[in-house]
Amino acid sequence: MRVLGIETSCDETAVALVVDGRLVAERLATQVDVHALFGGVVPEIASREHLRVLPRLYDELMAETGLSSGDLDAVAVARGPGLLGSLLVGVSFAKGLSLSAGVPLIGVNHLWGHLLAPGLAEELLFPALGLLVSGGHTHTYLISSPVEFELLGRTLDDAAGEAFDKVAKLLNIAYPGGRFVDQLGCEGEPDTTLFPRPYVDNPSLDFSFSGLKTAVAKFVAANPGLVLDELAGAAEVEQLSGEKRRRLADVCASFNWSVAQTLKIKVERALDRTREQPGGVRSLIVAGGVAANSVVRRTMSEVASAAGLHLTLPDLSLCTDNGAMIAYAGWLLARAGYRHDLDLEAIPRGRVIPADWIVSGDKCFKG
Repeated sequence: MRVLGIETSCDETAVALVVDGRLVAERLATQVDVHALFGGVVPEIASREHLRVLPRLYDELMAETGLSSGDLDAVAVARGPGLLGSLLVGVSFAKGLSLSAGVPLIGVNHLWGHLLAPGLAEELLFPALGLLVSGGHTHTYLISSPVEFELLGRTLDDAAGEAFDKVAKLLNIAYPGGRFVDQLGCEGEPDTTLFPRPYVDNPSLDFSFSGLKTAVAKFVAANPGLVLDELAGAAEVEQLSGEKRRRLADVCASFNWSVAQTLKIKVERALDRTREQPGGVRSLIVAGGVAANSVVRRTMSEVASAAGLHLTLPDLSLCTDNGAMIAYAGWLLARAGYRHDLDLEAIPRGRVIPADWIVSGDKCFKG
């Protein structure tokens, strides 16, 4: 079964082809350089860039594989959550392909796509506890199958990835700065008393990183010498040296520690609750952009080991938004007999994505 995947949720435009559960080809265009000028993603610019590059990426993918739209068995597209204008570009393109090729259309929950992506490299063991850590979301799920996700904890305000980028911005590091915070933090020693572990002194499984971001902002304001004189990208961060680099490294290490420990506390709490389920869980799946963070990966490895669970982490290339995860999730859904009609809606961030698939001609509302 050949499934094309289309991803346009935020500032990456991506297409990919999965055949019988295996990634065959993919194309991706990032808008990082465009949005870096503004310190974050500008929605109008993002949607226009998707509109500009998506047809070209599709043509390149088809040329590489030697296929045409008529050779596809299904078209999968990220329907949300994300920026509405960006999502509409991908959904509209997918509907056109589905209609012209006469193949099923499958809307994919972008967040579920992230958590299923590691299945491209290894078998996913269900039931699993899923931790999604990205720029817009920090969620935990009980995952019973590729189509059964129970939300356990969610982002209340700033997600972990958003906090990383905002801390980088406070230090005058260019967007997206989370990777530089990780890079510098690996050179430093964390002060475990410097920043709080936010929103953990309660029984909730939800996440809130706004307090941690505020704590860092206050610390930087009290220590203005930490702020870089000019906006720093990869080259400028690499050239940092001496006492300033050491101090920045320690601050970044402390921030990394606070985020990772917060995730650890919430994941362990979620594992305790899922153990009450018959059979418990077999694995811990960690996905999303922040799943590329070295401290988070190491900490989640420790959590899984202590709990006797198999840890599933995506390759670094699958942590950020990509077409492969949408194509693979679409393949899993298509294999199970799920699809959508052409009335498929794009769902922006902040709205619940309905599991409104059609199965054998009947609407199947699972959430």
